[in-house]
Formats: sequence, structure tokens, C-alpha cells
Amino acid sequence: MSEYDVVIRNGTVATAADTMSCDIGVTDGVIATLGTHLGEGTREIDASGKLILPGGIDSHCHIEQRSSAGVICADDFYSATVAAAFGGTTTVIPFAAQHRGQSLRRVVEEYHEAADPKAVIDYAFHLIISDPTEQVMGQELPALIRDGYTSFKVYMTYDLLQLDDRQMLDILAVARREGALVMVHAENHDMIKWLAGRLLDHGLGAPRYHAVSHARLAEGEATNRAVVLSQLLDVPILLVHVSAAEAVEVIRNAQTRGLKIYGETCPQYLFLTADDIAKPGLEGAKFCCSPPPRDDAAQRAVWTGLRNGTFQVFSSDHAPYRYDASGKLPHGEKTTFKDIANGVPGIELRLPLLFSEGVQQGRLDLNAFVSLTSTNHAKLYGLYPKKGTIAVGSDADVAIWDPQRETTITAGILHDNVGYTPYEGRRLRGWPVTVISRGRIVVEDGKLAATRGSGAFLPCGLSQAARPAGVPVPELAFAAASGAALV
Repeated sequence: MSEYDVVIRNGTVATAADTMSCDIGVTDGVIATLGTHLGEGTREIDASGKLILPGGIDSHCHIEQRSSAGVICADDFYSATVAAAFGGTTTVIPFAAQHRGQSLRRVVEEYHEAADPKAVIDYAFHLIISDPTEQVMGQELPALIRDGYTSFKVYMTYDLLQLDDRQMLDILAVARREGALVMVHAENHDMIKWLAGRLLDHGLGAPRYHAVSHARLAEGEATNRAVVLSQLLDVPILLVHVSAAEAVEVIRNAQTRGLKIYGETCPQYLFLTADDIAKPGLEGAKFCCSPPPRDDAAQRAVWTGLRNGTFQVFSSDHAPYRYDASGKLPHGEKTTFKDIANGVPGIELRLPLLFSEGVQQGRLDLNAFVSLTSTNHAKLYGLYPKKGTIAVGSDADVAIWDPQRETTITAGILHDNVGYTPYEGRRLRGWPVTVISRGRIVVEDGKLAATRGSGAFLPCGLSQAARPAGVPVPELAFAAASGAALV
């Protein structure tokens, strides 16, 4: 009788902290043993010459989500999780997106109805809060946090999503009290709207002007304002999809001052620039996202932030819209940059891009790669050590990488429903060849081995970044003397 369900032998195991040569024994979906000369497994995997890494966690992706403008993502929970798995990701955390007038609790129920029968890997949910009514803030949000939805995103821009500073403070106060983590899309809405209006008034509607309207200063200013709001209440925040050197500098300075400010960036800010948005005709629409890709100097600033710890997580911000009237081009040839659905696909290529251009080019070591793509996500969102590491007692979420495999990226080899990739023609070295989720073989030999609905929902614990409730806020010390409870 076999001692283990699965044994992975002869590979090099890397976590966020260590790199070692050992075998892995898996029982009942959990890592049971790390060592050498393990007993027999019902399933034996020879990983000679390969790397064994924790399965990736993509904690910022949009799946089967309707935008505030009513545009639905090209990927549902099946196609998106299949694509994620082929790219070495074993857990995704997409958004249950509230639009104005909606019950937050009902929104969560609807996303479960979409995900539960389709996902092939494990998943949790963030919330998007666009309508912080008294009912939402006083009852629904606190209850959902306690049910395992411990992070939520807020927007400082977009007409139908933007919150003002007072609403932001209300949400930050709830997060502080409940121990939740707030993710912030930081761009100055009025600056963007003013620039966009002037451009369109002058007949400048091509995709390239999307990058012009979303100025770097708009991102820098809003990032600074978000940091100050966070500082006022002494509550951690995560600035998401950071693209501009100005925003990177604000985050780094805040961290240097000891503030609990965290940063996230994405592939588009390392591998695309505004020149891609400026491609002829409407071709540039394929590269439009917010914030937009910047320039070579911004790319260098983002790489520096990945190396020096300014950024804790590297996510895809997968926002899949097809290049047709259902997505990027709602008005055909008359589509202006203001009409283009914002977002680029990237859920399958997130890890291979960073491995090839980061690890293989000497910009990042292997342990930093694991931290940025898996471990830190699990810690920020209350899933560690169940997820995000290779350790006894952790879920057996493992990606076995062939570090020498060379792949030329084309849309045809990917598994999403988008129909194009902004990274077409890029040649990468290193690729996940076997992907295991909770001890189940999900991807092997280029084939999917998992079934619809076999992924599991993950209630999240409180973030390791969150400050415990009940600790006084220095800036509000006067409240104690007056007996007021402000947070």
C-alpha cells in the first residue's frame, strides 16, 4: 500500500525563504512530508532538473465581472481559472463588484453562483464598494468581513465608482475596526476628466490619448492623498496596479516613515509602454488600461520597487475584454479613448513573464519571485500558511517549472477567451509544466486534468498587515479625552 497519494521527487524546492533539494509527500491534499528517501506514492512525479514552487496566487483579477459601464468580461470562472492554472497559478482572488443601488450581500451571492460550478482552482473574493450606504457600512460590510471577505477595493476615479474623501474615511474606519485590508485605485478623477474633456474638444479621440488623459501626476497626487487618509486613521492600505514613478516614490517615502502602506504592480507596467497604446488606428485599444503603461523610466522605477520591497505583490489585474463591439470597441471605428473598456488580459502570463524577465535576467532571485507571486499574497489576504508556501500542513498547491523551456507567446497558445494578447511575439524562458492544486493534478503535459467546479472557495482570515482593533490612533487622541468613539 502506498504511503502517500503523491510524491514529487528529485526537484529543487524554493519558498520565499529557502531553496533546497528535497522530495514532497502529499496526503489528502496536504503536504505531509518534506525530505529524502520518502516512501512510495500512488502517483510518482519525477521533477529532475526542474523547480518546485508554491502555486501562484493572483490576488487582483476581474472574472465574469460587469463593469460600471455595463461591459462584461470575456472570461467566465471556467476559462479564467483554466488560463490561470496553465500559467502556474493555483488560487485566484477576483472581485465581487458592487454597483450603485446594489446590496453587497446579494452581490456576493451572485458571484458565488457564477464561480462555484465553474472554477477549476481555489478562489476567494475581494469586495468592490461603490455605494457605501448606511445599510452597507453598518450591517452588510462588517458581517461579510466576519464571513471571510476581509479585503475590499475602493476607487478614487471613474464616474460610477468614485468615492469622495469622506466616504473613503468612513470605509477606512470600518476596516480599522474590523481588521480588514483596503485596496485603493488611486488616480485623481477631476484631473483625468478635465484632460479628457479638453482632448475630446479638440478632436483627439484616438487610443493614444487615453495615456495622455491619465497623467502620471494624477496617479501621484491620488496616491499621496490615499496615504494621508490612511495616516489619519492609522490603518493599512494597499495601493494597487501602481504604474508611475511619482506613485512609487510616494509609497516608498511612506514606508520609510514607518507607515503601513503596501504596493502592488502588474505585468503591463514592466512590459508595455504608452508607445503600444499609440499603435495605428484603433490597435492601441488593446493596450488601454488604467492607470496606463508609461515609459521606459517608469518601467525602471517599477523594477526598482520590486527589488527593494516597495511592492509586496505582483498581480495580473486581468481585465479581459475582446477587441470587438462587445468589449474594447463599443462604437466600432468611431470609438474614442473614453469609450474603450479599460483593462488588459494577463492571468496566464503573469508568472512566466516575471520569471523570464526577472529571475532569468538576474533582476530578482527565486525566493523574491515566490514572495511577490504567492507568499505575500497569502499573508496580505489571510490565507497563509494554508496557501502561499511549501511546508508541512500547507495545501499541496505546487507548480513544477522547467526553467529552460522556451516559449514564444501567441494568442493561440493561451487559454482565456480574449482572442489576443498584448505580449504577442515575446519569447520567454521558463514555464510551469505540471500544476497541482490541493494534491490534484490540474495541468500536465499541456493538458487540463481538472473538472469544472473542482475548485474550492476560501474564506479569508484577517490580513497580517492589519492593525489590531482597539489600538489608539495618535492623530485622534483627543477623542479619548472627550469620550468620543470615532473609529
